[in-house]
Amino acid sequence: MENDVLSTPGHLISLAARGFARLSEARLRPLGFGVGHLPVLVALQNGKASTQRDLARFAKIEQPPMAQMLARMERDGLIQRTPNPEDGRSSRIVLTKAAQARMPYAIETLFKGNRDAMDGFTEEEALQLVALLTRLIANLDQITSAEPSSYTS
Repeated sequence: MENDVLSTPGHLISLAARGFARLSEARLRPLGFGVGHLPVLVALQNGKASTQRDLARFAKIEQPPMAQMLARMERDGLIQRTPNPEDGRSSRIVLTKAAQARMPYAIETLFKGNRDAMDGFTEEEALQLVALLTRLIANLDQITSAEPSSYTS
């Protein structure tokens, strides 16, 4: 079994991530959100970011895909851009009132999806899984932080 690439943590986590993405996408679509929007929506709602550069860093994606996502989100009425008083070359990005109003439903939808996916797990097992995944992500971030990245440019 040790040589079975389909039984490695990386492959199994990838399958789980794709399953969560399909579930979330199907449940968020009626609210006008997509799974890819989540980091942007959360960052804007929590005040963790307000410029395209900050959002790209927060979401850990490159600037060009972030620009494309923000253009689609603006077209779909989820965000608004206003001039940035601190830097005339950039814009401040905020959630529209419509997006703000739908966020609590989206968050509850995601929590319900997680509860459904964890059916049959004890609370202790669910907490342990979260702790293990958090450590794994920290390890991966540490390993990849030595790599050159355009997130910080």
